[in-house]
Amino acid sequence: MRTLVLVEHDGAAVKDATLATVTAAKALGDVDLLVVGKDVGSVADAAAKIDGVGTVHVADGAHLEHQLAEDVAPIVIAAMDSHDAFLAPATTTGKNIAPRVAAKLDVAQISDIIAVESDDTFKRPIYAGNAIATVKSNDAKKVITVRGTAFEKAAAEGGSGSVEAIDAGADSPKSEFVSAQLSEGDRPELTSAGVIVSGGRAFGSEEDFHKLLDPLADKLGAAVGASRAAVDAGYAPNDYQVGQTGKIVAPEVYIAIGISGAIQHLAGMKDSKVIVAINKDEEAPIFQVADIGLVADLFNVVPELTEKL
Repeated sequence: MRTLVLVEHDGAAVKDATLATVTAAKALGDVDLLVVGKDVGSVADAAAKIDGVGTVHVADGAHLEHQLAEDVAPIVIAAMDSHDAFLAPATTTGKNIAPRVAAKLDVAQISDIIAVESDDTFKRPIYAGNAIATVKSNDAKKVITVRGTAFEKAAAEGGSGSVEAIDAGADSPKSEFVSAQLSEGDRPELTSAGVIVSGGRAFGSEEDFHKLLDPLADKLGAAVGASRAAVDAGYAPNDYQVGQTGKIVAPEVYIAIGISGAIQHLAGMKDSKVIVAINKDEEAPIFQVADIGLVADLFNVVPELTEKL
């Protein structure tokens, strides 16, 4: 079985979500990669070094600079003539492209897989991760999105794949890139951070959220996350949100402060290696999944913890 994996990149480097997707693809058979963008020669060279990769197909064109789904999907569809499965990370980009490919190929997409049982059978979470469904597909072509936190990252070095240019297609008239508003900071990105400090509604205000959490995160070299309740209350921006409708993370250490542990939030972080919970409510559901729990007032504990670090 030959698989095609979409390479997510920022124009300069391959993103970690791609490495996890390659691991999932290896369980299906031979792995080829697809790099789409403008002036992406360096990305293609880096992708060819990923362990286990065969051919890196490169679609390079000015109209592909922003990798709009309407431009990328036709390239994938054309490449599927020689591939049996298309895998994309279950990120914003992957979730935008994969359904278009599945619709054009007239197959059922298999979303957010966490395990590969065989070349036609996969496991994926349902009901906010409270149940795991085993899905078998009889489609001749498979279109799959992969939950990056469920698979080990493939080695970024050690491979010797070949690079091959393919037709970049035409600029789609259906959409155009207008602008991008990206948050920038010195802290690690949530989905790739080794340590995450997350805050909930218990902080009470945007001022206290940042006044207490930011110094702690800086001491730990951690990313800052938030529950949906904190984001909805305006304490933190949307890209901080961890949960079913936010980002799915699995860091080495996840510190949940003032977060009750609603199902929506747990779905986004329960695969973390070590979960630390700080909450003054000893009945909070977060303590059921925590490896280390502290029943205390965050307004007393967080400054003390930051000081001692």
